[in-house]
Amino acid sequence: MTEQIEKALELISTFASGDSKKAESLLDENYIQHNLSYGTGRDAFISSVEYLAQAPVKTTVENVRVFEDGDRVFLQTVYNFAGAGEQVAFDIFRFNEEGKIAEHWDNLAEKAAPNPSGRTQTDGTTELKDLDKTEENRKLVKDFLYDVMEGHHPEKTPEYFDGDTYIQHNTVIADGLSGLGAALDALAEQGIQMIYNTVHQVLSQGNFVLGVSEGTFAGKKTSYYDLWRIEDGKIAEHWDVMETIADREGWQNQNGKF
Repeated sequence: MTEQIEKALELISTFASGDSKKAESLLDENYIQHNLSYGTGRDAFISSVEYLAQAPVKTTVENVRVFEDGDRVFLQTVYNFAGAGEQVAFDIFRFNEEGKIAEHWDNLAEKAAPNPSGRTQTDGTTELKDLDKTEENRKLVKDFLYDVMEGHHPEKTPEYFDGDTYIQHNTVIADGLSGLGAALDALAEQGIQMIYNTVHQVLSQGNFVLGVSEGTFAGKKTSYYDLWRIEDGKIAEHWDVMETIADREGWQNQNGKF
């Protein structure tokens, strides 16, 4: 485990431990927060830790997957903040040259029941491998996002998969390309469009790649975090969190979601 990964895990653990001194030691003073429900800066983060420490129900933090890409650590974690209910989250932390955590982006969604194929939002393999293919896999996902998710070349969709062997952890979609197609058809029948407009980050380590995209779902501004596992040059497995972007008047900081 690298130093950056250790620090990222230590930081999210302060939500459960209430150790505000530890949080202070890990964060840059000018910490930039992109979760729009919280203020920006180190002091705002510390205040959140202190608030949770005083709550009558203890916060729980269960990290499932953690990866590193340059100055960024990206994690998949299940949180339950002060007993408010379990949430599945993707977090991204950027480190500065001094080794302090300087910036944070995330997406959260309520934990749901298993999907039509019986899979949860977090189960499946956690094995990190193919470190020599990190850049190759990043390019594959960038191309997939452009061709398929942004809709520039939808006819290329089958090229990115090994037949119908696609493991799906989205809460409402079944396994396989067939499951994805059926879900999109069902949305279309309801007049609902899932649109990807802009890709903001594509983070990669080995066989895992996280895409951070902006678009709309049913006409509402939406943040899409998609984690794909790549196997032999094909997309083999998918986890995601979609989050509706709050209206600007409700933002607690002005850094923007992305």
